[in-house]
Amino acid sequence: MDDEAERRQIQQILELDGEELQVEEVDSLLESSDDDPDATGVASTDDFTFNTQLTSLHSYLGEVNDTHRRSAFWEGGAIVNLPLYYLEGVVLFPEATLPLRVIEPNFVAVVNRAMTQVDAPYTMGVVRVYRDPMDGPIRLAKVGTTAEIRQYRPVEDGSINVVTRGQQRFRLRRCWIDVEGAPFGEVQIIEEDVPFRTPRDACAKLVPLSNLQSQHMLSLNALSHGGRNDENDSEENSEESFENELSQRERRIHQSAIGVGYESDRTDESTSSGDDSKLSESDSHSGSPCPNDPTSIGLSLSGHKKQVGNADMGIGTKSMARKVAGPRSRLSSTVSRAFWPIWVYRMYDSFCLAQKAADMWKQVVGTPSMDGFVNKPDLLSFYIASKIPVSDPTRQELLEIDGISYRLRREIELLERLDCVRCKICKTVIARRSDMLVMSADGPLGAYVNSYGYVHEVMTFREAKGLALRSRPHKEYSWFPGYAWTIINCTACETQMGWLFTATNEKLKPKSFWGIRSCSVTHEM
Repeated sequence: MDDEAERRQIQQILELDGEELQVEEVDSLLESSDDDPDATGVASTDDFTFNTQLTSLHSYLGEVNDTHRRSAFWEGGAIVNLPLYYLEGVVLFPEATLPLRVIEPNFVAVVNRAMTQVDAPYTMGVVRVYRDPMDGPIRLAKVGTTAEIRQYRPVEDGSINVVTRGQQRFRLRRCWIDVEGAPFGEVQIIEEDVPFRTPRDACAKLVPLSNLQSQHMLSLNALSHGGRNDENDSEENSEESFENELSQRERRIHQSAIGVGYESDRTDESTSSGDDSKLSESDSHSGSPCPNDPTSIGLSLSGHKKQVGNADMGIGTKSMARKVAGPRSRLSSTVSRAFWPIWVYRMYDSFCLAQKAADMWKQVVGTPSMDGFVNKPDLLSFYIASKIPVSDPTRQELLEIDGISYRLRREIELLERLDCVRCKICKTVIARRSDMLVMSADGPLGAYVNSYGYVHEVMTFREAKGLALRSRPHKEYSWFPGYAWTIINCTACETQMGWLFTATNEKLKPKSFWGIRSCSVTHEM
């Protein structure tokens, strides 16, 4: 952003605070919200005047200096020592913005070390901290994200205002406190996988699995007559030419998929046909869930059930391998030239999953086209994970998933199930997904920090229920320029849920909206 554009936006922020409304209007809005949702005066998306770009500036932090983004980037698997910043109820993802008001001396030392270190300039590690159930000890999550300090400003009282941006995921190996009291950690950068795309003409050039047995019988008949199976020879040549067209990673995935049948052949050579029939009968009543290894293309012969995102392929894989096998003497020569059905590949095709996730996201949030993200499935998976209105433990789960396809599959499952947002304590319905409202260019959920240094991840809704006002409206330190904030509690259990934001300028629409803390809600019953 150039200086002129930033000055114009700052001027807009100052103008928004110029005209105040009567405080009594806030009470009337709240009283009518439960009985008549349309009586709240909340503007629809067609009647929206607020500039969402202003929110992402985090102007409430005051003037901050640009660090010119001199960040560090490491290869996957690299082990580095970084100062650590702990956050409760907050999960940082790559490409997400995280504002901080650093007050505690140990974390002031963390930021100062990050600003001055040579091997990792302007970089620190951000880790979610949580407490075990039943008031157990406080623990650090095993996976965090490196944060690049993009803006920085020391304050006269000794605190520091900074704006950071997530960069790379890492696994926390060990942590300690240095001589200055700053938490430090030895972290290993996670190597992100490459988006998987279904090999070109996967089913067109090679024989499908459903035809393996008939093809094999034809092969045996040809051999019994002393003939040569020219069709198999042509298939072999077709396979070789096809594999030559694949990238190195696609070739590994393909060979891993077709190698399943070969492994089954080698492992089960001594198994009697009677055992086969028993296993087939048993497996016909059960399916094998998807494996954790994306290179296996959803088929596992280990005999153990593996589950990712509760997605079940419904395939008795070991049974399938044995049913398809037929006579085992020459099975491998046939199976090794076969692909799995195209729908199996598409279950893990990152680009197909990205398109589905983007379409579902637009249905839920109603944001503009996400076509640019569809071509970058890795960025889309992190974007949705950082903005989806679910609890912070679930978002930590998304951060810890290795594999673009598996993360997208889990997000699609969450979006399919997402309907109501409930109070974490009493499970009272607070809002519905259809009521989500995008009040920031960063999306419907964003991280904000208050004047006491507490960071809150807030999701915004045009309508909510089951909430009660706890204070009078305040304009100071408002995250949304032109809006005053009022603390709200759950009426059933009195848990603090977030804030009601009301416009202080007559030109602003919507006139009010709700900001709900992600750490105070759950999407489950």
